[in-house]
Amino acid sequence: MCMPDYKKRRIGGSAPRSCRVGERIRSALRVSLACVPLLLVPGVSQAEKVGDGTMAADDEMEALLRQAAEDDAKNAAAPQADAAAPALSANQAATPAAQSSGGLHGSAQFELARAINAPSHWSKMLTRVEFGSSGKFSAGLKWKMSARLDYDAVFDATHFYPAQVRDDQRLNFGLRETYLDVDAGDWDIRLGRQHVVWGEMVSLFFADVVSARDMRQFILPEFNILRIPQWAVRAEYFKGNFHGELLWIPVPTYDETGKPGAEFFPLQTEFAGLSTRYLNERKPSRSLSNSNFGARGSWLLGGWDVSGFFYRSMDAAPTFYRQVVPGEVIYEARHDRISQVGGTLAKDFGSMVLKSEMVATRGRRLSVLRLGEPDGVVRQNTFDWVVGLDVPLPAEARFNAQVFQSIITNHDPDVIPRKVESGYSLLLNGKLLPQLEAEVLWVASFNRTDWMLRPKVSWTFEKNWRLAAGVDVFHGPPEGLFGRFEHRDRVFSELKYYF
Repeated sequence: MCMPDYKKRRIGGSAPRSCRVGERIRSALRVSLACVPLLLVPGVSQAEKVGDGTMAADDEMEALLRQAAEDDAKNAAAPQADAAAPALSANQAATPAAQSSGGLHGSAQFELARAINAPSHWSKMLTRVEFGSSGKFSAGLKWKMSARLDYDAVFDATHFYPAQVRDDQRLNFGLRETYLDVDAGDWDIRLGRQHVVWGEMVSLFFADVVSARDMRQFILPEFNILRIPQWAVRAEYFKGNFHGELLWIPVPTYDETGKPGAEFFPLQTEFAGLSTRYLNERKPSRSLSNSNFGARGSWLLGGWDVSGFFYRSMDAAPTFYRQVVPGEVIYEARHDRISQVGGTLAKDFGSMVLKSEMVATRGRRLSVLRLGEPDGVVRQNTFDWVVGLDVPLPAEARFNAQVFQSIITNHDPDVIPRKVESGYSLLLNGKLLPQLEAEVLWVASFNRTDWMLRPKVSWTFEKNWRLAAGVDVFHGPPEGLFGRFEHRDRVFSELKYYF
């Protein structure tokens, strides 16, 4: 679960912080609305016409890009399972994958974001093109290829960020899902770069333990953008109401966390009187001993969609090991060997859907505040769970509520998270007009005043064209999941075309 992953706390001193949250939100909304016309003015340069936001898609082209939905499409073979897992949010859409026999499909989007806290600055001018094709060599052998190109003009238009951040985020190209599917009767085998989605809740990750993630924009982008495919061999077995999976990832892919100085870099604990320095991330060697493997089974039992899994892996998320030298604290991101056991539940009650996920993790290290601890980390075992309810409302609206908790079973008193960390999320989505949709997402902690607010409006002004605008507001103490980004409030807009 993301909620207890606190990364920064200043020891030995603090600075006064403004609590004028309402004024911040109103100011953000005004700037957000002011940014929308930039996307519509003829003759504006490409760097000025970009935006940021998310939009649920209902057409075939968006469905092709929803990699996670395609990975789990066979789970919908039983009508009960299909009813038990409808889309919950723009980030969690589970649209059936589009069929294709060649031809290029994809999307192009232009994202613009401006940080509104002093010093106000442009934080993103991103052009993203994702494209792919799929087809088959024969009835039992299918293929898919896809790739994505990102170019962020903010690093050419401004000089706000350090050179290492520019080098990391200015231009990125990579393969997305690129694989072969082999039909072997009751078994389906997928070989290649692929998404493996074992859980989907709203806005946060719980049982979705396999995919790496691009966290350079925190958890703000759509999940199909956040997720990074893994090079894997996956065998799926279908028999009656049972679906089994065997998974091997010989060369794991790891989270992208960015570089120090980036907008959402996970800064670590700072200690009074000591400077802080970050070494380059140390990734595991490409050996079979560092490969990942797991198994999952799911059943339909009395209308309940039930699953359980085991996953042994090099942790995709980094742990920041610490070394203290005279006058300085040095951090180095590393990846530990962990084991995870978990499961999911889903059940529809008429038009409402109840979902739950849980996962126990052993072997993960967490930072401690005591300077004398070797490496600055201790092994902590956690148990995370979440329960969510999705309720349809009149006028094509819906409401989702989630309650989640993370428990450290062998809690060290010097780690930042408490033994029990609890939180909740609320999502309200609905259409204001046939082509105009509004959404508000609120995620907060029960343990402290730590929250994130994301209001957004989306406009389908032409076929295959979507325009969105909104605000990201963070609030809380420096040790909070959202509070560490309190001075990263921003307004965003996005123009997206599907082809």
